[in-house]
Amino acid sequence: MDKLVSRNISIGIILIAILTVVVIVRGRTSFSKDETSFAAIPQKEITRIEFSGRNGTLTLEKKDTWFVNGKNEARRSGIAFIERILTEIKIKSPVSPDLFEKEITSGKIDPVKVRVYENNKLLRSFLVYKTGSNIYGNIMKMRERSKPFIVYLPGFEGDIGSGFNMNELFWLPYTIFNLLPSEISTVNFENLRDLSSSFNIRCSNDVFTLSDGNNNLSGWDTTRVRRYLSYFTLIPFEKWALELSQPESDSIQSTPPLCRIGVKKTDGTAITLTLWEKIIPETGSKDSDRLWGKTGSGSNLFVMRYFDIDPLLKKKSYFFTE
Repeated sequence: MDKLVSRNISIGIILIAILTVVVIVRGRTSFSKDETSFAAIPQKEITRIEFSGRNGTLTLEKKDTWFVNGKNEARRSGIAFIERILTEIKIKSPVSPDLFEKEITSGKIDPVKVRVYENNKLLRSFLVYKTGSNIYGNIMKMRERSKPFIVYLPGFEGDIGSGFNMNELFWLPYTIFNLLPSEISTVNFENLRDLSSSFNIRCSNDVFTLSDGNNNLSGWDTTRVRRYLSYFTLIPFEKWALELSQPESDSIQSTPPLCRIGVKKTDGTAITLTLWEKIIPETGSKDSDRLWGKTGSGSNLFVMRYFDIDPLLKKKSYFFTE
């Protein structure tokens, strides 16, 4: 009997030792599936994405198409990118408590809470801490007390943290003009560096008038006017300049613009685009590929490529045959 008790005690000690080793090893080398599976895998498709943080919430929801906060149609390329992130993201590396304290806690970086749904089913939720400490632009956690990780998108060596953006402008189409010629009533082009090159086009029942702002002109080519109006069918911009501080934005807008393009539509609404030269900070020279733009009276600037806006940057002489 004593031998049996002694044997059971020995076996118990061995099992406890083995269990202790397993716990230590698991704690050092692996994590539970719930803490490492950030990807949201739907049975059919993701239908709603919610971002929330200290400054409010933003919702992307699919009805017939994707909408931002239930009112404006979302930019397709933006939705495609966030869907790819949410379904394909993987862990790149764990983040030590010391690094998290240094990069996130000390920096007082507030997380974006992400919730991903398929219909009414919550597929995944996690926290995104945006940071410039790594090229992927993020440190993520499943929950406040979970282990932190740097997360990446395989095949994409870039900042995926930027995709978790709570600014509504980021999700709207990057489009300035999307007009058929039949929708245009007037175009007023002000060349603010050469006022003599400015012009105004009026359209009424497919009859056009070209003026210099004061007097109607003659001898111009109607086909060139028609061609010019066709360029308004799609004029996009590259991105919002959300990285600019308000003083930087104000400084740009306080300088004389290059030009101003005002379009009045047949329904009475109007769009005014103002353009400024973009200076490369490192060299102080003019950026030959891009420029700043703004529509309306708001303060939000965006970046435009000359390639996209160049068809509209004509002088009055363009409409006259040589």
